[in-house]
Amino acid sequence: MSKSKKHNTKATTTDRARFTERADGEPPAHELFVNRDLSWLEFNRRVLAQATRDDTPLLERVRFCAIFANNLDEFFMKRVGLLKRLAHEGSTLHGHDGMGPQELLGRIRERVIGLQRELGTIYHEQLLPALHREHIRVLRVEDLERGDRERIDEWFRRQVFPILTPLAVDPGHRFPFISNLSTSLGVLLSRPGEPETHFARVKIPGVIPNLVPVDDPSGPIATQSRFVFLDDIVASNLDDLFPGMQIHEVMAFRVTRSAAVEIEDQEVADLLEHVEQELRMRRFADAVRLEVPPNPSAQIVGLLTRELGLRPADVYETITPMDTTDLFPLADLERPDLRFEPWSPVTPARIAEAGGDLFREIRARDILVHHPYESFRSSVERFIANAARDPDVLAIKLTLYRTSPSAAFIPSLIRAAEAGKQVAVLVELRARFDEHRNVRFARQLEKAGVHVAYGVVGLKTHCKCALVVRQERGRLRCYAHIGTGNYHPKTAQLYTDLGLFTANEAITEDVVQLFNYLTGRSEQHVFDQLVVAPDQMRDTFCELIDREIEHAGAGRPARIVAKMNALEDHAITMKLYEASRAGVDITLIVRGFCCLRPQVPGVSENIRVRSIVGRFLEHSRFYHFADGSDDPMDGVWLIGSADWMYRNLNRRVEACVPIVDETARRRMVELMQVLLRDARDAWEMQRDGSYVRLKPPKEAGECSPERLGTFRWLMRRAHGDPVDL
Repeated sequence: MSKSKKHNTKATTTDRARFTERADGEPPAHELFVNRDLSWLEFNRRVLAQATRDDTPLLERVRFCAIFANNLDEFFMKRVGLLKRLAHEGSTLHGHDGMGPQELLGRIRERVIGLQRELGTIYHEQLLPALHREHIRVLRVEDLERGDRERIDEWFRRQVFPILTPLAVDPGHRFPFISNLSTSLGVLLSRPGEPETHFARVKIPGVIPNLVPVDDPSGPIATQSRFVFLDDIVASNLDDLFPGMQIHEVMAFRVTRSAAVEIEDQEVADLLEHVEQELRMRRFADAVRLEVPPNPSAQIVGLLTRELGLRPADVYETITPMDTTDLFPLADLERPDLRFEPWSPVTPARIAEAGGDLFREIRARDILVHHPYESFRSSVERFIANAARDPDVLAIKLTLYRTSPSAAFIPSLIRAAEAGKQVAVLVELRARFDEHRNVRFARQLEKAGVHVAYGVVGLKTHCKCALVVRQERGRLRCYAHIGTGNYHPKTAQLYTDLGLFTANEAITEDVVQLFNYLTGRSEQHVFDQLVVAPDQMRDTFCELIDREIEHAGAGRPARIVAKMNALEDHAITMKLYEASRAGVDITLIVRGFCCLRPQVPGVSENIRVRSIVGRFLEHSRFYHFADGSDDPMDGVWLIGSADWMYRNLNRRVEACVPIVDETARRRMVELMQVLLRDARDAWEMQRDGSYVRLKPPKEAGECSPERLGTFRWLMRRAHGDPVDL
């Protein structure tokens, strides 16, 4: 077996880089750092808290419960899978917070059990009664009236029964493979008159939605009002599956498998084959969690844990639906009175004014766009579509980390290639949980004649860049888009992201060099305008923080405002502590987990951390350094794809671009002020790692960021409605 395909059963170098030996003389680790996994669970608690808000429409509260559950599934697959692997190896490494893998797994279990109790209370005591009042009912099969039960049973016999495959476990039948995130029924049964019981497993088919309408089981869910779960229907019809057998116990269960399976890729001969091999191995990865109902069957649980290689600590009792993500269709019911008012992004003013000549407008001045307040379709997708049609465009280059089958980019790029343009696409095959989709896109593009590259071996390509090369008046001119989010039209309606269109030659020359680095063998690791990881970004951010320290020491204004999805990097955190001690005023807007501890006396007294959680997913990253000026219009402004995490700064290709245009800077200042004044969607991080939701002050105006919150304020601003700042 070649090196490129060897299954890495031990923690990789990247994994180990997050666990280090603590140097002598440092303050106790737990006083300086919050554990990233426990901090992430606190983030998911903030997501779940949206389901309790009176000002959140009812079906959106249901959606937040499903989002919370989906987040938790991914957490177990990625993080718990990694920690269990390290613990299995007997690793003595510990994180910067001082905890080793085994201790951390215990702390995670305690936190998750508490969160599941919160979810159960919200679901049973708040959401179900509220849904009932709105004539939306989630029922048990045993509670159905006779006519409803007969209709459901008939539908089961016609549409479900032929699909089911009951699998017995006995000397002649091995324990079946149980796929990741699948829901099953465990059944204990015996032949009449025989004392010995046998186990059988019935998988709930994933090809049928698990939320089944009572009135019309085959009809569209969105128009229905009464529902039962498919696993409950199957459980109530087991006599059809096991005729003549005596059924003693029935228990639903759900298995989660690790996604922390990796193959060493330092000497990969074929990255596409490498990723496909990793996906095949991941399907059979170790189980990391078993979900069961309250008061589960001890005999079934014992058999499952033994066969799956799990411990009692890996078993979680849930009092909500076995798979809470099954609630997503409920959140999509056609009840506009119970959902957020639909949001229609606006076309950016300067793009609307450009008419058919978008390139002329970009040549005139940089254009900053902010999604989803401004339309992704009429800006970014239009940029690529126009380039594909324009006879003067000679080349199009693009990075794809995540996208969707509905993206207009794919047909636009194919048309451009078929028209003879030079088209190159960097497809990141290792985008977690999107690998299958990206492999399909890569093959589709290659078949159409697009030059497809898979990036730099050993690094994920996470930067969001597009380049268009155009023939103009006897010379070549380059146009670029550099953003904070993926080229994904669906998430562009749900995530907040920033993007810059520019024809600034100093920037576009760097983008040309960046694509040469990604698709070829360029040794260009230093850029003039772009800040690029892994070679340059860490040093640049440290230098910018050092400059703020110097300004503070000289009595000049010293300020850092940084917005990101997560903060975990040890060196950057220590540098921020140094800046805080020097008197630099630091505000961090971190949506997800944050390992830095704010407000620690003598360490981080000048650091405040806030998190914005609400209707949209805060995904944009920007970094502002005062550079000795009181006026936020001055100093350094950067937007880009990177968080302050070890993986982003060391193990990924990332790119940040400076904002130099005056109008674009003014928009950045406005955005920063809104985020810093938000007292509706904002949470403040405490020294112990917990968060407190902020409340608008009584004197706050009705149209202020404090009262409206970030999302509503920016939506009103985009539509030209009155707002205060």
